[in-house]
Amino acid sequence: MEKNKPGNPNLYKGMPALNPNGRPKGAKNKTTENIRKAYQQLTEDNLENMTIWLSQIAADDPKQAMEMMIKLSEYVIPKLARQEITGNDGADLFSNVKFEFGPDINADERDQDWNQSHTEEL
Repeated sequence: MEKNKPGNPNLYKGMPALNPNGRPKGAKNKTTENIRKAYQQLTEDNLENMTIWLSQIAADDPKQAMEMMIKLSEYVIPKLARQEITGNDGADLFSNVKFEFGPDINADERDQDWNQSHTEEL
């Protein structure tokens, strides 16, 4: 007994493509594009209602209202990709950066000098 294979029996592996150009790179699926347009229209038609709804949520739970706004913003504002900044040949630009916040707590000599100068002022 022969097993039924899925797909078109007239097509076979290695045959020339029926549409050699195919979908152009970056072209969007028509269904997806239509859904996005419908969602955009729905959102635009309900902007005033959404403001009221967010206000109602914020009255009970401001944190939840803020989370809702952030979630909604993801549909409008694209998330930014993380970027790394490097110097020539991929070298680290910040290898020689130092931050000093007062005396070094690990340097005994500096601590003593700093403490003495401040106790003399008192």
